[in-house]
Amino acid sequence: MSTITLTASMRSNLASLKSIQKQMDTTQERLSTGKKVNSAIDNASSFYQARSLTNRAADLDSLLDSMGQGIQTIQAANEGIEAITAYVDQLKSVATSAAALDATADGYADELEGYQNQYNAILKEIGTVAKDAGYQGVNLLKGNTLTVMFNETRSHSLVIEGDDVATKMAEAGASGFAWDSTSGAGTIAWEDADDVTAALDAIVDVTSYLRGYATELGNNFTIIETRQNFTEAMVDVLETGADNLVLADMNEESANYLALQTRQQLAINSLALASQSAQSVLSLF
Repeated sequence: MSTITLTASMRSNLASLKSIQKQMDTTQERLSTGKKVNSAIDNASSFYQARSLTNRAADLDSLLDSMGQGIQTIQAANEGIEAITAYVDQLKSVATSAAALDATADGYADELEGYQNQYNAILKEIGTVAKDAGYQGVNLLKGNTLTVMFNETRSHSLVIEGDDVATKMAEAGASGFAWDSTSGAGTIAWEDADDVTAALDAIVDVTSYLRGYATELGNNFTIIETRQNFTEAMVDVLETGADNLVLADMNEESANYLALQTRQQLAINSLALASQSAQSVLSLF
């Protein structure tokens, strides 16, 4: 089969059309994907740098869930502390009323026992709140430990040691604030006004403990929240950096595509003119 011979002008125009079409294909891909670097072939350095940044951003992003859950665990414990503190205020009110009784009046023992029963009922509720203040299986008020990871290499974390609040309250209140850790119920036995006074003194110490522990929870909450905000910002920085390496300028690519269409049409017209020149030779025969 014989080879078709083209003129130099026609070959030049065909080469130009192929080059333009290749550029148009590349531009169309960028417009459809939004990226100027779609694979390592386009730009190996930018492609792998962007992938590294994106991978780190994904690793950090996965830690945000853990931080969020850590914050919720602390909030659950804090809600428990607030409820317990409110109950302690009730204990103070009951003990204050008991202390105001006239020890010489008839029925004193019965009235004192009534206040004691109210006091112990509130203690029982405190035990229930402490037991129910857990979140996702972690209860800081029952002495559980919460660990929150802060970086993708797992080399930095915040470890929060919980308190067995009921036991700590009993320790803070000494004999005036006894606690049955097995049943979770209060075990105060008031015999006279001195026992009531001891309970009031214990409430002061217990309140101080609860406020201190609430402050500790608040500090840990702030640490995690600050780290969470930092991590969110870092994820944005990494993703933006990756985008800067691979994303295309859509305005520029659109303008390029229009310019290439114009060049393509001019090349087609030029090829047509070159073809007409070749056809003019036929008029000689």
